[in-house]
This record gives sequence, structure tokens and C-alpha cells, in this order.
Amino acid sequence: MRKKHLFFSALALLTVLFLSVSCITSKDVNTETKKYELEILCTSDLHGNVWGFSYEDSKESSDNGMARLYTYIKREREVNPDLILLDAGDNIQGTIMTDDLANKNPDELHPVIAAMNYMGYDAMTLGNHEFNWGTTNLKKIISKADFPVLAANVKDINGEYLTGNGYTIIERNGIKIAIIGVVTPDIPIWDGGKEGISDFTYESAAYSVKREIENIADKADIIIVSAHMGTYAEFDEENGSDSGLKILEMNDDVDMLQIAHIHTTINEEYNGIPIVCVRNGGKEIAKVTLTLNENKNVVSSSREIIALKDFEPSEEIREIPIVKELHEKATNYVAGIDENGEKGPALGFTTAKFQPEDEIKGIPEGKLRDTAVMDLINKIQLENSGADVSAAALFKDTSDLPEGEINYGNIFDIYKFDNTLYRIPMTGKELKAYMEWSVSIYNQWKEGDINISFNPEIPGYLYDMFAGVEYEIDLSKPVGERIVNLTINGEPLEDERIVKVAVNNYRYSSALKTLGLVQNNKEWESSSSIRDMIVEYFALNSPIEPEVDNNWRIVGIDLSEDDPRRSEIIQLINEGKLEAPYYESYNLKDYETLIEKAESR
Repeated sequence: MRKKHLFFSALALLTVLFLSVSCITSKDVNTETKKYELEILCTSDLHGNVWGFSYEDSKESSDNGMARLYTYIKREREVNPDLILLDAGDNIQGTIMTDDLANKNPDELHPVIAAMNYMGYDAMTLGNHEFNWGTTNLKKIISKADFPVLAANVKDINGEYLTGNGYTIIERNGIKIAIIGVVTPDIPIWDGGKEGISDFTYESAAYSVKREIENIADKADIIIVSAHMGTYAEFDEENGSDSGLKILEMNDDVDMLQIAHIHTTINEEYNGIPIVCVRNGGKEIAKVTLTLNENKNVVSSSREIIALKDFEPSEEIREIPIVKELHEKATNYVAGIDENGEKGPALGFTTAKFQPEDEIKGIPEGKLRDTAVMDLINKIQLENSGADVSAAALFKDTSDLPEGEINYGNIFDIYKFDNTLYRIPMTGKELKAYMEWSVSIYNQWKEGDINISFNPEIPGYLYDMFAGVEYEIDLSKPVGERIVNLTINGEPLEDERIVKVAVNNYRYSSALKTLGLVQNNKEWESSSSIRDMIVEYFALNSPIEPEVDNNWRIVGIDLSEDDPRRSEIIQLINEGKLEAPYYESYNLKDYETLIEKAESR
């Protein structure tokens, strides 16, 4: 454990210094001290993507999915059959196959669990999305796992673990490895109203890990923590109850930390402890190697994040009966084909596509200006809620509605979550603060920038666009000062005026209330999901023509659109000779450097 590690690390350092005087190489020293290399493979945030398929687009993916993961895992096992395979949660939710089929039949074997069983996982930690359908559903689904499912910080009134496990101990070549699993304690913020959620307590992750380490005592040589949370606190900045880093700060016996939830590649260390995280959907897998000496202490480690884009999907995973069956059902469901193989009527029709073409490939126009997609969602939310103002996000940069026949996949594409709709009374001052929080996703524009770019620290799904008000976003100004010329029905929105705002349940819980942006509670909640509202709207109003009211726009910028240098840089981006400047704008002052970079590719 960590104190023991410090002692032997110091001893090892003295040994190296002594032997170097005698002209003995470090390689010789490593050979004498090394006893075993422990390989750990880590996945997370698979979000139901077993096949490697985009049901909303009816297309095979090229770089993700559990089938691709297994191709890599199987190859690694041929070299090292003793490797450990861990997952940090958010797996049973996220696709039409899981959300609209499997999760509504929890008594049946879940395709994700079936695939994980086949892949030979050693343990899985719960993620927050495992709770989306309530705890009874959750327990039924994970009961069919052939591996322990961990959640050390979720307990009932009697102190019993929700999953029955807080940690597990596995053995490899005489090495005993404890795996402790913790999930973000913020679950009640998002799913507090779901069945069974309030029957459990959600403890600080760092304290739960500390308690589990005490329970383990001397049962393990190595301690790994698998945590479904980011490095830094998401909500509890003061206490760090939802922070992976806090786990390491409070527990120096931990030998490795796997984090998740943030859908971001992390490959770093804290005081010598490896920390890894992978992108969502099975795009990546993390490989950590811990080198142990004869005393079973970690003396060194290495970390690697492997992208799956060069791996072919495993047909073994796709041939698992429940996976194959539900994949076919999901593709038929999207296409409107019934159980008899007959195609039913379309959900609706459009007269044209709803999103404009991107000027710069990889920079979504749908987040740079008002579009028919967002106006449609906000219009539906206003009609169903009776609110004055509506807020909604473009969850995926490429979301669009095509011209012609609309199926369920198209609806899922523009609204992929099973959110419900709330109506909340706000003051004008509160609404403006909410809008300021939303537009913090943009980077501040600088003189010479040729494009608008986005803050890499803020996920795109946190950016709401508003209807029912007119406003401008001044990107020449810093965060907190950007909403200008805010009006409602042609009149300036006064601070004290009360307006009723339609938002989804997640935004209400995880932003408006948690961040203290609004004081009032919801006064109305829909009985159906927003996605169901969109389906109903198409059924009643087709064919639907794309409409844009242009109630908002970005100001305070000059993108030098008449400068030929800008056109040349954009052409190089669109030809793939320059990376899309998503998180940092290209600037004309760097023109020559950018041209040289493009020519060298």
C-alpha cells in the first residue's frame, strides 16, 4: 500500500544510486527487482453501443462499439491471458436498442450485459445513467451479470450496498488486487424523481473509498479505484464528493484510478498514481501496466489510450443471440417495419432539410446561428408547456431532419434523451443569468480570428438556445457579460418581470437549481417525454416546413469574410489539410504558419 510504497521507492532509489557507481545499468537493476507486470484494460461510457451502429442514421460506425473493443481485448489476451478488464459505467443507456427496447424489458437478458459477460469483464462500476429507469429496473438488469457490479457509495437505510458489492478482490499469479467502485453521488440531482432513487444514500466518493480500504485491511496487495466521475468536482467544488482527484488526495494507498463520465481522454498521473479515462461509445480503451517488485509493491507504471478506429468489429459479439435479435429489432423499429416484416406508415414528412450546411467542416452552423431544428424543438416545448420562453440544446453537432419521410431514427437524432419537460417561473434577472451561463460555451473572439470556437471545458449538450425572447450574444465580451439587447415581445426584459420558462428535467436539476440560477421550483411537469411530443407533432402537422425566426444572433465579431487569406484557410480545412479549429480559433496573424502546416501534411 502507499506507505509501504514510499519506503520501498526510497530503498529502490538508494539501490540505483549505489549500483550506478559500480557501473551497473538501470536495466539490470529492474531485472533484479521486478517480479510481475499487471495489465489492466479499462472501458467506460459505452452507452449501449454494442454493435457499432448509429440507429438514428441507420449506418455502421467506423471507430466505436463493444464489438470493436472485443477485437482489441481478444488480441491482448492472446499475449497476456492474465490481464484485468474493468468498466466504469454508463453502459445500459444511450441507443435505440437499449432505451426503446432492452430497458423496457428488464426481466430479459440485456444486450450490453450479455456482451460484457462474453467479453469476460472482471468488474463494472455503476454509472449515473444506469439509474435512469429506477433502481428496481437497474437491479434486474445487473442481476444477470457474470461479474461483480460495484457501487461502494450507494447504500440503503440498512447500510446494504445497492448492488451487493462495494469492492471485489481478484487474484493474478499470487497478486491480490482489490477493485473499489464508486459512482458520482449526484444521481438524485438528475434522477431524484425516479422509482427507488430516494431509498438510497449517495455518499462522498472519497470517504467511501477510504472506508472500503479499511474494510479490505491486509486482504489485498494492490488497490484500484474505478470511479464514475471526472477528475474534478462537477457540483460539489467545496467538498469534492464527486471528484476523482479528491479520492487520491484522501487515499494514498490507491495504486491506480480509473475515471469516467466526462467522455474525455485522460492519460496522466497524480503523485505517481496513473489516472485514465476514455471517450464514450467504445471509441477508446485504456491500458495500464503496473510493475511490481518481489514485495508486491508498485515500482513503476505505464499508461496508454488506444483508439479503436483501426479495428474491425468482432462477429462473435454481434452473433450473441440477444445482441443480434435486438439489433435487428432496433433497425426495423427505426425503419417502421413491424413484427410481420411489413413497413408501416412514416411518422411524418418534411418539405426540406432543417440544418444549414457548415461553412467550415467540423464547425457546426447549428451552434452559430438560429436554425429550423432548434426552432422546431422550442416551438413544441412552448406549445406543450404554455410557457413564455423555451430553452433547448442541440445534443449532437450533426443532428438534422432530412427532406421527405421521417422515421423514429430521425426523431432520436435531434432529441436522443428521454427527458421530460418542466415549466419554471423566473425573474428576468434569473433568465438572463441562465442565458449567460449557457453562452459561456463560446470562446471570446479576438481580433483576426477567422471562426467562432468553443470552450473545451464545456460539453456541447450544455449549450441551450432560447425561443420566446430576442437577444444577441456579444463574443467580444468575457463570460458573464455577453447577453445584450434582450427583449420579450419587443420590450426590454426587466429584471423583476416574471416569465415562465420551459426546460427539460435535467437542465432544471443539474444547472438551474444546483448552480443556484433560479429560486422558484417547477410548477408543471409533462407526463410524456419531449421526444414523444416531437413524434406527436409530426403525426398531427406533417408535412412540416423548416422555419427560422432568427430571434438571436452572434455580434461583436469580424471574421474577415472578405479577406482572401480566410477563404484559403477554410479551403484547407475543408480539404482535410488543416484540423478544424473547434476549440481554438485560427487567426490571420498565423496565416503563414497555417499554410506551412497544411503543406507539410
